[in-house]
Amino acid sequence: MNPDRLFESLREEVRRLIPKDMVVSAIEFEGSVIIIYTPEYDKFSGNDDIPRTLAQNLKRRVDIRPDPSALGNPEKVREKILSMIPASAEVFDINFIEETGEAIIEAINPNEVLGREGQLLSEIKKESGWNVKVMRAPPIPSKTVSEVRGYIRAKMDERHKLLKSVARSLVRPTIDGEQWVRMTTMGGFRQVGRSATLLTTRESRILIDCGLDPNSDATPYFAIPETQPLNNIDAVVLTHAHLDHCGTLPALFKYGYEGPVYCTPPTRDLMALLQLDNIKLGYGEAKKQHYEAQHVRKEILHTITLKYNETTDISPDVRLTFHNAGHILGSAIAHFHVGDGLHNVAFSGDIKFEKTWLFNPANNRFPRLESLVIESTYGGHNDVQPSRVDASEEMRNILAHAAKLGGKVLIPVFAVGRSQEVMLVIEELMRTGKIPTANVYLDGMIWEATAIHTAYPEYLNSQLRTQIFQQNENPFLSPIFKRVETADMREEICHSPDPCIVLATSGMMSGGPVLEYFREWADDSKNTLLFVGYQSEGSIGRTIQRGRQDIALSYKGKSMTISIDMNRVTVDGFSGHSDRKQLMKYISSLEPKPDRIIIGHGEDRKCTDLASSIYKKFNIETKAPLNLETIRLR
Repeated sequence: MNPDRLFESLREEVRRLIPKDMVVSAIEFEGSVIIIYTPEYDKFSGNDDIPRTLAQNLKRRVDIRPDPSALGNPEKVREKILSMIPASAEVFDINFIEETGEAIIEAINPNEVLGREGQLLSEIKKESGWNVKVMRAPPIPSKTVSEVRGYIRAKMDERHKLLKSVARSLVRPTIDGEQWVRMTTMGGFRQVGRSATLLTTRESRILIDCGLDPNSDATPYFAIPETQPLNNIDAVVLTHAHLDHCGTLPALFKYGYEGPVYCTPPTRDLMALLQLDNIKLGYGEAKKQHYEAQHVRKEILHTITLKYNETTDISPDVRLTFHNAGHILGSAIAHFHVGDGLHNVAFSGDIKFEKTWLFNPANNRFPRLESLVIESTYGGHNDVQPSRVDASEEMRNILAHAAKLGGKVLIPVFAVGRSQEVMLVIEELMRTGKIPTANVYLDGMIWEATAIHTAYPEYLNSQLRTQIFQQNENPFLSPIFKRVETADMREEICHSPDPCIVLATSGMMSGGPVLEYFREWADDSKNTLLFVGYQSEGSIGRTIQRGRQDIALSYKGKSMTISIDMNRVTVDGFSGHSDRKQLMKYISSLEPKPDRIIIGHGEDRKCTDLASSIYKKFNIETKAPLNLETIRLR
């Protein structure tokens, strides 16, 4: 059916289903959502039955908004809203978005805005005429979150055009005949880095992840015919924000991609932070730049966020649902329902099947699942890691010994995930007196990444969520943590005689401020270099970890050789990846069991080892493809 005819038939169906006393001024389509505008929003603001009934009958998401022409002056409405909210709510800000009719209240105590059983919020909606929403103000303000949300508001007209374009694409005429599903490996198979997979059906092309190889700057294989031109791709789906999964994405927009990007809200903000930082680091180290800041901004404008367990159409024959992956903030297993029950495939991204200090374990239950694409970073036969409890105890011993030596401890970390877990462990060890109290300096994007964690508490485990919103117990606000904000401060820490602990990026020592400290402290046997995260093959971190006595580094455009006398230790158990036992346990616990498992995101021998073991133990068809292979799923 012609898209215009389909839209008109949907409008007629909406008018048939809504109550006769509901005045509708317009019915629009944004992405997969039907938008209903009414000049009498106050009449329907407290009635959830209407959008629920519409969604069930139309099989689409529905959003009812106040007509922009009927909205009151934002400043007067602000005064009205504030007069209705008790002071105990501690309102931080109210943001008005006229294009959507939303008034978003940020409060330290959002329950005070909701009132008993949401009664106060309903009254505020009725009195103000706006679509009032309430969210908890983060205890640590995030510049990234604020700027991303502000940019989207400022570019709302452009965003509406994109969403309407996506809506038309979703209802384009489909092709009759035999249906099929296949996937093409474009990066991240038999290797760790530049993750990218193309999921193809007769109707659609979906790109899952678009990463960068942190050690070589290699990008996915975009020259394959299926991705040329780039607008042949219907959608990009991101599992999480680490650069090996999203680091090349802005380059797609540089070279002509104009479609949507789907990810969770924290992934959107974290990827912007890490991509912009990657540009900055690249210039500082004279590396090749794949994109500029303007391409990151365009990517953000094209990003459509989905929460866990929220399902949406992303092409005429593909529906997407995100599930918790337990790896980093907002990390997701991407589940695709293809056709009318034709095939179901899930891409794990990076997963952790264990409750950690930050997150709940990865989801292992799906409505349907025929194929699974899973990572194997620690999939080798001997890749068994200690528990989080054992890792914490090992870290205590190492830090206590380092304190006796009177030296400094340098911990290379990724800004997202491992940084926050290490912070939580060190804070507890010092608070309980298990190690001497010392300054813990955070260098790189760590503090800002931590602020983003507090902006999305619903993605953290319940224990930590409770802690961070009790100001006296928030571990991230402990006075032991000091943010390194300037090069002069970094220089001062490097040359200070006082013992300290430094968490610095990058996690594999491929660049960033960690190298500044390493250059200064490497030749002193009182100092300690503590690895807590994965060091990929070929990285500087892996080379040092293996015991190299000296290493050549570039500094201010010149090559220099660093002699390494500092202690080198590794604490396993902090990884955001499942180890061999957890991966096998995950497969064992899956409901339902898939018919086929495809192994990626691991070194060559680990991919093949895990594939063989899964087949032998579970009698499930497995494959460990190379890059540029195509596998027919259905």
